[in-house]
Amino acid sequence: MVEVLVAGSAGLLAADGGAMFLGDDLIPYLVLAVGGALLVGNLAAMVRPRRAGDGGAPVRAPARRAVPLALVGLVAAIWALATLLAG
Repeated sequence: MVEVLVAGSAGLLAADGGAMFLGDDLIPYLVLAVGGALLVGNLAAMVRPRRAGDGGAPVRAPARRAVPLALVGLVAAIWALATLLAG
């Protein structure tokens, strides 16, 4: 017998009523991952600047851009953790 996949509103569901990938918490997990990556990536860019060209002076990430983006990532990660722990 061939299994048919039906597109649901929150992901793919098996035709036999199987569970969704990561259950009903898929969106909070994705928000946690993106928020954490945004936070860690921007902080790392500020702490450890990259080298410009062939051994040139380090180029620091602009704080006017990196700090607000890191804060957005922090808020998203905290929101997703609160959602996962509450439900």
